[in-house]
Amino acid sequence: MVEFERGSVSRKTMEIVTALLTAGAGLAICYGSWRSGIGWSDMGPEAGYFPFYIGVLVILGSLVTLVRSAFFYQHDGEIFLDSKRARPVLGFFLPVGAFIVVSLLLGLYVGTALYIFGSMKWQGGYRWWVSALAALAVTALFYLVFEIGFQVPLLKGPIEGWLGIY
Repeated sequence: MVEFERGSVSRKTMEIVTALLTAGAGLAICYGSWRSGIGWSDMGPEAGYFPFYIGVLVILGSLVTLVRSAFFYQHDGEIFLDSKRARPVLGFFLPVGAFIVVSLLLGLYVGTALYIFGSMKWQGGYRWWVSALAALAVTALFYLVFEIGFQVPLLKGPIEGWLGIY
């Protein structure tokens, strides 16, 4: 039996977890597609036909990975993540999680501006005014491209409403 240092995660464990998560995503794809219709109509395939079979492929690939990881590849002694390597990983995923929460609460434009500002300032080490300028420029570019150019409305929050951007 291989002993891992405290706070580490084995590669085998992560491969199994990943296989289960991707299988769950495949099931969600199949369920949503099934609700949209996966058969053929007089006009051809229904809306969920193609996504349903993509979901089936995701599930099958996940099951193959699960069986291979659990029974055939032992990966003895291989550490996927330890406490030393977890810090940069969290440094990426925590801001992304905050971006999602802020975007849902305050809108995508505010979330994008704050994410870019924070990433540039704290992870990139840029000056605050360079970070703020880049965040505002990218957010304005998103507005011009999506709202004006493609006429695709993005998720908005209360601040956009106060500014008259609907």
